Amino acid sequence: MKFFLFNRLIVAGLLAVLQVSAQNVATTWNSIAAKTIAQSGNKDFVAPGVWFAYVSIAVYDAVNAVHHHQFEPFYYTGRGPGGASDEAAAAAAAHRVLVYYFPAQEQDLDARFINSLSSILADATAKAQGVAVGEAAADALISERAGDGLQADVPYTPGNGPGAWQPTPPLFLPPATPWLGQMRPFTMTIARQFLPTGPTALSSEEWVTNYNVTRLFGDANSSIRTPGESEVGLFWTENAAQQYSRAFGYLSQYYKLDLLSSSRLLAVLWTGFADAGIACWNAKYTYGFWRPITAIRAGGSNPELAADTDWTSFSTTPNHPEYPAGHTCLAAVLSSLVQRFFASAKVHVTVDSLAFSDGVHTHTFEDTKDWLNEVYWARIFTGAHFPRSLEDGATIGKQVADQLFRNHFQPKERD
Repeated sequence: MKFFLFNRLIVAGLLAVLQVSAQNVATTWNSIAAKTIAQSGNKDFVAPGVWFAYVSIAVYDAVNAVHHHQFEPFYYTGRGPGGASDEAAAAAAAHRVLVYYFPAQEQDLDARFINSLSSILADATAKAQGVAVGEAAADALISERAGDGLQADVPYTPGNGPGAWQPTPPLFLPPATPWLGQMRPFTMTIARQFLPTGPTALSSEEWVTNYNVTRLFGDANSSIRTPGESEVGLFWTENAAQQYSRAFGYLSQYYKLDLLSSSRLLAVLWTGFADAGIACWNAKYTYGFWRPITAIRAGGSNPELAADTDWTSFSTTPNHPEYPAGHTCLAAVLSSLVQRFFASAKVHVTVDSLAFSDGVHTHTFEDTKDWLNEVYWARIFTGAHFPRSLEDGATIGKQVADQLFRNHFQPKERD
């Protein structure tokens, strides 16, 4: 895969209020899920996608059941009675899944559920029937995912010597969520189905090039990184699950998708997010490759390279192995799935970031390739990754997307 440096003149603005059409129940509960997951204290940037996938699959199955399976069901194969409220089904599915996985927030979720039902324009019978379908879809999801490895105790001991990941400054945190790479995936056959070939050999010329690209662009005091490139790097340092949860809502609202289409879009994207995260984390903890801040301070274990003991990455290095890059795993799977969902790469995608002290910055893309390209370079600009890791991460994401969209969430053949 080849990436090209994008135009350096990127305009970042403040976002006070995004003017979009009103949310539907699926996007509303996507926002509620984001708040619930964030309040749970789970701050790792990829692992929260698993809980988003749980919610979105249950909502999709519930709404699809009310619409008599216009698309292939994922877990729940029951059908809703004629006249059942699809909105009530969506709200009930999301509510039940969130309460199950986050019982400490049940009181708040119950209040939100009551408010959601009260705003639905349907009679009591239709609402009750919809709630029953939604709860059945949620129960199917919960049953199917039992014992899937969520937050399992998976130990990981860092290696030693050249190329081995070690906890990084300034906090030297332990490795984050190694359990994610051992989870039972949603659409892959096994977590390591798309395991890449591994990081660049330290003796190779490719390694020398990779090392120097990140050393020069990703240094906290880089003399070649422009202010625009610094903004791009920082833009993508927000918690990815929270950042993308807003972007998915904006996408649905911009294209004025109805409830069935919105629930399908969210299920496609969050399932892809979760499986790309599982595949990426499996590879990270399989190879355990060192981060730039460790490699560059040590001289890269190559006679053509020199150690820079004072080198510091532009943003704080995440506390998990470097290879492959999680951000391109995600950007590739999501941009690929958006392209497939809308049957075009020319899709209007809005992403905002809360990573800045001067307000919310917003980036807009009109082509999914530009989105992936920006994420690729962002992780070099922050000093978090080497190019090979970003390329192989993108390959994983594309492989997950290809298989997922080919085999799941497709129109159902009529009986």
